[in-house]
Amino acid sequence: MKQLVAFDLDGTLAESKQPLGAPMAEALADLLTVADVAVISGGDWPQFDKQVASRLPERADRSRLWLMPTTGTKLYTWQDGAWKAVFADLFDDATKAKILEAFDASLEATGFVPEQTWGERIEDRGSQITFSALGQQAPIDAKEHWDPKFEKRKIIQADLKQRLPGLSINMGGATSIDITREGVDKAQAMRRLSAESGIAGEAMLFIGDAIFPGGNDYAPKEAGFDTVKIRDPEETLSVIAAIVACQK
Repeated sequence: MKQLVAFDLDGTLAESKQPLGAPMAEALADLLTVADVAVISGGDWPQFDKQVASRLPERADRSRLWLMPTTGTKLYTWQDGAWKAVFADLFDDATKAKILEAFDASLEATGFVPEQTWGERIEDRGSQITFSALGQQAPIDAKEHWDPKFEKRKIIQADLKQRLPGLSINMGGATSIDITREGVDKAQAMRRLSAESGIAGEAMLFIGDAIFPGGNDYAPKEAGFDTVKIRDPEETLSVIAAIVACQK
């Protein structure tokens, strides 16, 4: 019996940067009747609001929902009828500048410059700096075909690790690389979630599509949390249905 089920967002609950589909929103509302639910992803709060918070049906028990943007460096919960920040760990200006310089140098060194981009490629999320190879507004089809096997980003990731010792560098979404403070990953997010919720780690489950070495969903598995690797949101729907059926 799991008391809390945590999810990655893009590629797990929804397509990259897209709102939850109606079936997924209803499935999460069902899950909230039998367990607490958390969403941990690299996007910042406005993206979480657009993709998740604003898409839930009225019947969803928001008091059991934990939203953790920027790889868990922020936490939002439902308090007094609104979403409110519980904590936010922010970069200082000097560290931000160092990261931006490293991105420029790394992209030049590795040579991964796409023919076309859509919007800004680097986004300052306060507690996380995110590089989106094709830009923040790239269409899903272009994103899915740029680096489906993570091969390009693994090379950029390895180069950035040499330039930015002491920081955490992980691949996320379809084309992005997320940089946070050292030790910041979804395993740490799960531990903080345990402390905030009072739910023991062994009573938690993490579900994601990038549970493999170098993937930004791998840390919970490596840390010993129970995990389920899924292929896409359609498979997530099946997993949620199974959990609800087992826990009713």
